Parts: sequence; C-alpha cells; structure tokens
Amino acid sequence: MTTTLSKSKYLAGCQCPKRLWLGTFSPELASEPDASLTARLEVGTEIGRQARALFPGGVLVDEEAWQHGKAVARTQALLADPAVPAVFEAAFVHAGVRIRVDVLERLARGTWGLREVKSGTGVKEVHLHDVAVQRFVLEGAGLSVPSVEIIHVDRDYIRGDSGIDWQAFFKRADVTAEVDPLMENLPARVEELHRVLRLPDSPAIEPDRHCSSPYECEFWEYCTRDKPEDWIFYLPANPDRFEVLRAAGIERIVDIPDDFPLSGRQERVRAVLQSGEPFISPELGQALKGFGPPADYLDFETVNPDIPLYPGTRPYEHIPFQWSLHRVEADGRMEHHEFLASGSVDPRRELAEKLLLTLGREKRPILVYSHFEAGVLDDLHSALPDLALEIAEVKGRLRDLLLVVRRHVYHGGFHGSFTLKAVAPALVAGFGYDDLEQVAEGRAAGIAFLRLARGDLGSPEDEERIRAALLAYCERDTMALVALHRIMRGWCSSKVEG
Repeated sequence: MTTTLSKSKYLAGCQCPKRLWLGTFSPELASEPDASLTARLEVGTEIGRQARALFPGGVLVDEEAWQHGKAVARTQALLADPAVPAVFEAAFVHAGVRIRVDVLERLARGTWGLREVKSGTGVKEVHLHDVAVQRFVLEGAGLSVPSVEIIHVDRDYIRGDSGIDWQAFFKRADVTAEVDPLMENLPARVEELHRVLRLPDSPAIEPDRHCSSPYECEFWEYCTRDKPEDWIFYLPANPDRFEVLRAAGIERIVDIPDDFPLSGRQERVRAVLQSGEPFISPELGQALKGFGPPADYLDFETVNPDIPLYPGTRPYEHIPFQWSLHRVEADGRMEHHEFLASGSVDPRRELAEKLLLTLGREKRPILVYSHFEAGVLDDLHSALPDLALEIAEVKGRLRDLLLVVRRHVYHGGFHGSFTLKAVAPALVAGFGYDDLEQVAEGRAAGIAFLRLARGDLGSPEDEERIRAALLAYCERDTMALVALHRIMRGWCSSKVEG
C-alpha cells in the first residue's frame, strides 16, 4: 500500500478520512462523475491555461502526472535558470506529498510566489487549505515562499465584442496572511493522513453533512447503500436534530418518539411515513385559488458559463436560452409552445420577445415551480429595458406551485425533497424522467446548450440530437406542472375557481 499523498488526496482527507482511504484503495466504489462535474473540470483546466497570460515568459513543465520524477527534475532545472520568470505546473515532493503548482513566480532575492488559479469568482476557505499544503511542500523542498495568491475570475468583467481579454478576466487576491496560521498544524495533519493510508480497512465514519462540504463526495451512494428509505438524514431542515437523533441510536424517521421536538413540517413527514398515507391539507383548495385553469405553465432553462459566451455578459451570468409553455383552457384543452435558441448569438432578446408574443396580454395565471422563473424575468427586465414593462406584467402573473406543495402536501415518495423531480413522480402515477436520453435535469441542459453554443459537437446530426433532447426535457418539466396541478385540484373538496 502506497502512502503517497497528492494535493487532491490531502484535501479529500481533510474533508473525510474515509474518502481519502476509499479514493486511494477502492476507487471502483465511487459513483461515475456526472456531466456537470466533467464540464467544470474541463473549464477549470482551460481557465488555468489562460491565466498563464498574466506571466509573460513563463515556462510549462509539460510532463504527465505519471512522470512525476521527470517533472521534478525539469522543475529544478527551470528554477536554476534566472531567465525564467515563472514556472507553470512546477512539480515537487516532500514528506510523502506530491504537488503540481499552477504558477510559481520568481520574486526578488531568490524567493518565490505561489499562485493558485481557481475558476470561481472569489476565495473560499478550502482554497486556503489548498495553497497551504502546497506551500508546506515548497518550503520543505527548500524554497522561500513569502507570497501566496489566489487568482480567480473577476465577477465584474464584461466580455467585449472582440472576445475575452484574459488580462482583465482575472483578479489576484493576496492570501498570505490567511495562510500563515494554517502552516503550524500542517505537518501533524499530513502525518495523520499518512496514518489513515496505513490502515488495513477504511475508517468507520458515518455519512453526514460533511459528505457535501466543501465538495460532493463521490462515495456518497456507496456509504449510504444500507440506509433505510426513511433515514433521519432526509428529515426536512434537520441538521441539529439529525445529530441528536443519531446519538440516541435512532436511524429511521418512523422510529422518532412522539415526545421528540420536531417542527410542524417534520411532524407531518413522520406522520405520513408512519401511516403510509399522504398528507393533504384541508386548506389546499384555498391555496390554489387564482391558479386557474385557464392557466399557463412555464419553465426556463439557463446557462451560466464560467467564460462568457456573448458580448456584454459577465462570468457566471445566468443566460436563459429556452422556455416551454403549456396552455390549458378552462375546458381542459391544452396546447404547447416552445423556444430554443440557436446559441450563435445572445438569445435573451429573441427569447423574451417570443415569450411575450405567446403569452399575450391576457391576465391568466402563469404557474411555475420555485422562484427561479421570477429571477430569470428580473434579469431580463434589467437586460432589456425597452421590454421592462411587459416583462414586469408577466412576473406579476406568476403563481408558485412549490410554495403550495411545501405547505399543504407531503408524500412518502418525496424522501425529504420538494424538487419537481421528486414531487411529480411521487404524486402522478406513471410520470417520470427516466426515459429521457442525454438531458434529464437542469444542469445537464445547461451543459448541452453550452456545447451547442461553442460548436463542440461533432456533426449536424449530433446538434439535432442535442436540440431534440433539450426540447423534450423542457417540455417534460412544464407537463409535470400541468399534471401536478391537475391532481391537486382533484383532491380538493370543492372546485377551485380560476
């Protein structure tokens, strides 16, 4: 068993020693990375490459990860050459920890600056631990590193007509003062993680909130494989109660004692799971007043690219590129409308104009799920001032089904979640998303459109398949709203007036 740590393994061990052990000795137990994680890694690599423009004359150590010994030797040769102002992907090893440094900048009097590039728009606590372990290795290898910086994306950068100005795209944050106090405990922490890697079996650590902070653990499904469907972790808004219940040896929601303090919503969940019967509030009918039909059912899809796609847009700005609208009349007649941008130009004006044209000036309610659509309309209101009045009128017609469900409905099939993907299949027989190929959730939709807009697809046939998948997914979401509203209206003891 090897006890070598990499930077990523060190951070994994800081989050959870079990994650470190499993990632080292049983990586096959991890879930496959989803498309969104893969896309984020690809963009992070690209942003790291482009940040090298901040260091003219820098030299890349291009040996592969498995050629670490050669990379270390190449790094030492570059450090010894005073004509090299910066080294990219510099390789070092110390105390059984191997690292590759994004940028090692030559400073005065034989000292060096550690520069870590991040694709986010600010400095997070985990970034400080990231650069701290790198500094530990660099100083252990004999370098003087008095300066540590995080280079991150400038949230206020606006893309111009001529493309990305990489010099302006980044901000440099000096984090030396924040890293200094972390250095004292680093040797002991490194030794503790080496001890974990010498264990014959993975540490016995229960899954908890730490599994998703600061990163989603790839072993979540493995570590929770034996948990019951009504595991106390799925109790809504439960962080403090989860710890107390687990300490008391209670693992299932149905086993929570009646005298244990729960919120009203939590008591409702326990009652539903104990009885096996869904909860339907007697006030549901009143809550649905003003929801129609007649009614429209609206869903947007957005993309928030790290690197702005269109002139005038910022990093991570949400750009709506698609909508689906189901229109249901009072007599039950239904028709469907949709829009999907080409991706070649900023889609917001065309998207908004076609939506406004489809909706018309009728006062019928527009049903959505969560505040997301309202946020999209707010952004369009700001971006398209000539359409602001009409967009504001549309926003005023929104009715949120999520608020109704959260307050008046619970089903055991929700498993503690009130997302549309959990609620609609639980309440509507035969409804689901499992048959959708390529695009079956919002993040996948954004990634698919990004590939479309950047021209990353291989052929016109591939583009058509992606477009068809996007249209099918967005239509399914608004059909979920229609079906959910219909079944809730059917539960009401009296007819809900529109």
